[in-house]
Amino acid sequence: MGSGFGVRAVLILIGFTAAIAQIVLLRELMVVFYGNEISIGLMLASWLFWTAAGSSLAGRLAVRTRHPRRLVALIQVVLAVVLPSTVLAVRAAKGLLQTVPGELLGPGPMLLTSLATLGPLCALSGALFAAGSGLYATAAAASAAEATGSVYLWEAVGSSGGGLAAGLALVRYLGSLEIAWLLAVLNLVAASGLAITVRPLRRAALGALAGIAALLAFFGAPQSWEAISQQRFWRGQHLIATRNSVYGSLAVVGTEGSRSVYENGVVLFNVPDPAAAEEAVHYALLEHPSPRSLLLIGGGINGSIAQALRHPALETVDYVELDPAVLDLARECLPREWLALRADPRVRVHVTDGRLFLKTTESAFDVVIVNLPDPQNAQLNRFYTLEFFREVSRKLTPAGVFSFQLRSSENYISPELAQFLRSIHKSLRAVFPEVTAIPGETVHFFAARRAGTLATGPEELLSRLHARHLETSYVSAYFIPFRMAPDRLLDLTTQIQPLPETPVNRDFAPVAYYFDVALWSSQFHQGYRRLFRVLAEIHFGALLAGLGMLLAALVVWARFLRQKRHRRQLAAALSTAGTGFTMIGLEMLLLLAFQAAYGYVYQQLAFLIAAFMAGMALGSWLAMRRTAPSGMRVLAATQVLAAAAPLVLVVLFETVARANSAPALVASRWAFPATALLSGMLGGFEFPVASRIFFSATTPRNLAPRRPGTLYALDLAGSCLGAILFSAWFVPVFGFFRTAMLSAAVSLAPAAMAILESFEGDPAE
Repeated sequence: MGSGFGVRAVLILIGFTAAIAQIVLLRELMVVFYGNEISIGLMLASWLFWTAAGSSLAGRLAVRTRHPRRLVALIQVVLAVVLPSTVLAVRAAKGLLQTVPGELLGPGPMLLTSLATLGPLCALSGALFAAGSGLYATAAAASAAEATGSVYLWEAVGSSGGGLAAGLALVRYLGSLEIAWLLAVLNLVAASGLAITVRPLRRAALGALAGIAALLAFFGAPQSWEAISQQRFWRGQHLIATRNSVYGSLAVVGTEGSRSVYENGVVLFNVPDPAAAEEAVHYALLEHPSPRSLLLIGGGINGSIAQALRHPALETVDYVELDPAVLDLARECLPREWLALRADPRVRVHVTDGRLFLKTTESAFDVVIVNLPDPQNAQLNRFYTLEFFREVSRKLTPAGVFSFQLRSSENYISPELAQFLRSIHKSLRAVFPEVTAIPGETVHFFAARRAGTLATGPEELLSRLHARHLETSYVSAYFIPFRMAPDRLLDLTTQIQPLPETPVNRDFAPVAYYFDVALWSSQFHQGYRRLFRVLAEIHFGALLAGLGMLLAALVVWARFLRQKRHRRQLAAALSTAGTGFTMIGLEMLLLLAFQAAYGYVYQQLAFLIAAFMAGMALGSWLAMRRTAPSGMRVLAATQVLAAAAPLVLVVLFETVARANSAPALVASRWAFPATALLSGMLGGFEFPVASRIFFSATTPRNLAPRRPGTLYALDLAGSCLGAILFSAWFVPVFGFFRTAMLSAAVSLAPAAMAILESFEGDPAE
């Protein structure tokens, strides 16, 4: 493989650092932005766009350079400088964009900021693929097709390891800037190994780098830079503590006698906040005649549990908190609230996913309260779906009460808000025979397993309030009659009454989070409101028919190209872009379905992503091992399988959702990583096949396709488009099955091209 560092080791390192950098920077951007699927899709699309651009633009340079080792080394040196700088640039963007803490940003500023901050780093990352292909071709005396396929293979191997390292270790124990410096050192080590071919000099350079890194670590320089950077990030406020959790970035900020806990830049809760603490639990507990057991999912640190314990009949409180880092911060920064939580023997704290706890507990509860934010993303949406409501119903006692609250408006309910509340209301009524709601700036929903359980008016709640000797300030003898005034109740009931066309919010059709995102976007510009309304109203049949006609026209147009090599190149190029589109969709469907079925168990999700990347590496390896050149028939078969894959996944998801027995649940747990592995293999196998076809069509007069980064750029371009459409439109509006149909249509078009070409005779076969 040549002198100095092994080329394969360098390629693995490129994938390793790229995967970790992506995770770190997306987490950093989520602190600046609103962490819903729209913002994640925009950030991921920006990443893929710039990576594709860098790969495409660097292709010509990679072909012409006479010193590919030096080119790769130079890019890695520049990358080592740019990576920490990008983290600092993202943190600086918060001060430029947000005038007040926790201010939400619209989609426009999100996209522009992502494009501006991620541009240099991602362009360099894409350029490394093209330069790495040139390096491999020179070192192994390989063709352009073999070189691009090999780089794709070894980058996938590195990405699999990087995803595991970041998910299981790095983000738990290191800050983002510390991780960036670690990756910078790794890039400098690889660059030194590549550029310096004289062994003594190379050893001296590596020793010097190791010594400098050790000295910086010994004197705590990375930690100091991280602390200074965080202080500047939260400038103007008193930053008390930060914690890097696998679920997000947490910060405790002190302001005027209170402390606020932020998660990914958005306020999680404030302490003290007696109004929120009282309203979170008292209304629900008063709806039950004598509550003895309570399950509280989320939001117990702000005093809600202390308020609940004031009900004399209450014997047990099971409090479920997903993120252990939240409890660690409470122990460290909120000692009074933490002691109140842990001092009472009636309280049992469970560090797990709330939905997973409901599935596995043997207990039944008089009252279940979900005290979580609105379903602003797919992860939170899991607690407002028909399937979750059924799980709650099964764990309620016969007279049990279920409650949660959603943001609303005291006087005016906008069309977007009404659409959102109707969907949740209809989903509740599909499970519970009795459902009521109390209006206000937050709407409190109550549901009971048995009709006639809930209070018919404020008098019943007031009677229980006095009988239990509860001295409250906000859920009181004054506020209860006001909140439950007959005219207010009637007005709310009228506005959130489900319409015939109102969709039910489901695990595999999470429409409520789309409505919530549409509500969020309407705060910024009327154009966003119109856009989301139009997207939600597009009929699926019309969209599928339009897409089918467009793709069919593309296939017909391709047949009129005179030269066979042009048709073959087009088929390979569209197959690559289509597979990129499909693969990002398969990955998103897998993650969302696993999340809905088992809860947000981060370690298992990290393994799921690693299995997907490992599958891509294995698929690439199998394709590269083929002794005969892969032709159009193989490409066509791969595309047909890519079209079928999302439909097969949906069938698997529905089967898993019905699994109730212990053996079936264990088997389905293994089904997810196995399916991720097979899905990744499909995408990994396709790229070397398409690469051989694409580059074999090159002639001396047709040099442009020889650029090694071109095909990789098309793969990323398809993924870029898919990242936006799947996250922001297809999955939430149309659900899993219809999204799978759209994805299948995209894969069938290049499959048709390849099939038609194979009928004319395929010299590769």
